[in-house]
Amino acid sequence: MTGGLQRLASTVVLVGFSFLLTALILWISGYGVGDVFSGTIQGAITATGAATSTVRWAIPLLLIGLGVVIGFRAGFFNIGGQGQFYMGACAALVVALGWREGPATLVILCGTAAAIIAGLSWSLLPGYLRVRFGTDEVLTTLMMNFIGALVLQYLTAGPMRNPSGTGQTAASERIPEAFRITDSSGVSATVLLLVGAVAVLVWLLLERTRFGLTMTLVGRNPTMARWQGIDVRRVGLVTFGLSGALAGLAGAVELHGPGARLVTGFSPEVGFTAVVVALVGLLSVWGTVVAAIFFGGLQSAILFLPIVTDLPPPALVLLHGMVAFLVTVKLRAVRRRRTGSASEAVTS
Repeated sequence: MTGGLQRLASTVVLVGFSFLLTALILWISGYGVGDVFSGTIQGAITATGAATSTVRWAIPLLLIGLGVVIGFRAGFFNIGGQGQFYMGACAALVVALGWREGPATLVILCGTAAAIIAGLSWSLLPGYLRVRFGTDEVLTTLMMNFIGALVLQYLTAGPMRNPSGTGQTAASERIPEAFRITDSSGVSATVLLLVGAVAVLVWLLLERTRFGLTMTLVGRNPTMARWQGIDVRRVGLVTFGLSGALAGLAGAVELHGPGARLVTGFSPEVGFTAVVVALVGLLSVWGTVVAAIFFGGLQSAILFLPIVTDLPPPALVLLHGMVAFLVTVKLRAVRRRRTGSASEAVTS
């Protein structure tokens, strides 16, 4: 069995083991495991509109997850996708509400460009701190997530608050219908083509370009990359920028698609779940596509389960955490083995 197939098989086993552990915990807690998993399948696949809902949630997970893959390829752990997602959505909203009378196609394009730039900029600050001062990017990108959430809260409760709202939820005005690229389902041919094109471009960048090879070299051994004359700082900044740009794009797709407005704290877990998506996808583009669909189905099921069971929606999030924990442990073990092998090779 090749290395790729071995990694795939071990990941499938870990996901299956996560299901078993989750089922055991639910059973001990007194829930009907059969009803829960039957409801999960219905909510993800078989119920009316379930498949569309699965794709709807897979879209932002895939876009942000691809950014995580890019970061990992160069050796950087950018977990700031949530904040970058929020800033992209905010930037797109500013354009849509500030240019209400503009041509729809141009407003959408400008809003999307603004979202990409906003996500990119929000990612570059921790990226600069990482490559210039060696600051831990896990901490800085995590903090930027909280700051992004506060910016979103300020905008939806302040200057962009819908004056005709009920006051129960801080939300912005809705963008004009002409500026939307999907209906409330969040799925359309335009969005599917866009996301498919992004996935292909990211694959080409990582697997078929000189810069992709350079990122791989930096990720595996930055010291050796410096000896080869590679500007590691520049690679790091570009990597952070690309990762943030994809999260910002996801924010624009959310606003111009199913969201149509911003609500304080909307989709609070999509950025963090996207990290798990990338890990389960073995940090590969096409693996991330499959993992995004899988977790999109879980998210769809979480929304459906209260209809058919008494299981509270957050309970199924346990499966996310279980998968993340086991896959992370596996990756850590693999990296330690590689590091040990490399050290032995150097000393021998």
